[in-house]
Amino acid sequence: MTENIFPTTQAIGRGQKEKLLKQKGFAIWFVGLSGAGKTTIAIALEKELYKRGFLTQLLDADNIRAGINNNLGFSEADRHENIRRAAEIAKLFVNTGVITICCFISPTESIRNCAKNIIGEKDYYEIFVNTPLYICEQRDVKGLYKKARAGELKDFTGIHSLFEHPQNSFLEVKPEEENMDQIVCKIMAHITLFVSG
Repeated sequence: MTENIFPTTQAIGRGQKEKLLKQKGFAIWFVGLSGAGKTTIAIALEKELYKRGFLTQLLDADNIRAGINNNLGFSEADRHENIRRAAEIAKLFVNTGVITICCFISPTESIRNCAKNIIGEKDYYEIFVNTPLYICEQRDVKGLYKKARAGELKDFTGIHSLFEHPQNSFLEVKPEEENMDQIVCKIMAHITLFVSG
């Protein structure tokens, strides 16, 4: 019979889970306008981390708003609640030792601070994907800017509502000036010190 090394009334702690995974849990929170390239960068980063043997979870508008947040709109209150819920989910993954990559517009300092406070400052690494509005509009992969300009989408960030440029991000990347390999290498260089715990 295997000896039980855990007290019967105590859950397995974060440190033990991180030891099992041989990595430290933390959240990388990509912010930027719609179409800035947040998810594209996040996917490339996730693939690089996977290649190096790290367990990750990607959270973005597609898998959060399509599921747990499908009852939310784009009013200021709903945007805040969208980020609050996403941050709570990210915190659960982080506390399990998973490197959690989050991609949300997060348009205001208030909203970003909400996410940071929920996840915890020491586990929250904000990366600003600084792509100018005109480039985001040129891409407009989902046709959202076109709909916003036509009045079919209300409260659209960058058109009807303000995007406050982050002042204290952990890192800033500019996809119009750097290629994907350069961006991923830049991010990896900054997180290598703590990615292995």
